[in-house]
Amino acid sequence: MKDQLANTFSIVAVDPITDACGAAVASKFPAVGKMVPYVRAGVGAFCTQHQHNPAWGEEALDLLDCGRLPEEVLAHLLRDDPNSGKRQLAIIDMLGRTATRNPVDADPSGAWWGSISGKFYACQGNTLVGPNVIIAMANAYEFRKGSFADRLMAALVAGDQAGGDHRGRLAAGLRVTSSKSEDIALDVDESDDAVMELNQKYINISHDLF
Repeated sequence: MKDQLANTFSIVAVDPITDACGAAVASKFPAVGKMVPYVRAGVGAFCTQHQHNPAWGEEALDLLDCGRLPEEVLAHLLRDDPNSGKRQLAIIDMLGRTATRNPVDADPSGAWWGSISGKFYACQGNTLVGPNVIIAMANAYEFRKGSFADRLMAALVAGDQAGGDHRGRLAAGLRVTSSKSEDIALDVDESDDAVMELNQKYINISHDLF
């Protein structure tokens, strides 16, 4: 599965109030929650997708933890990468500083890819039905009432309902971590309705968490 994760949309975010960081992702590829999002309490969140490199997950967070800026982290990862033009990356630190990279050598199939950054978050996706997917995600994250995890899950649901990956969503994942509360790690590895199944899993546990 290495270097094959196209058809994916995700969000990385931090919450300055609760000192939490998190990521949520959906894709047409199975077990996406175990390969795209990486989070570390007190450090930040990172996603690697579209010809992804899972080895970069912990390395990116290590660099953030050492004080590197998000832009510096992505520049370091891509500097000697022969496939840099095909990567899609997003990273955020605990101050809410973000950096994203979108594929410039992706297959021009008519599908859409891109990213959008806001206050304390970034949304990104590739091989999507259109930019409305990440716009819907951003709006849901900004305006949804509730906990940090509620807002991440709402963003993923909004992207799914806006059309998401034009070839369907087979898997989804949610990661939230904080030094002040219990971690969340939820996955749907293979399903015909992965995002909504993940949302139901989240609803089932959220009463015990908050």
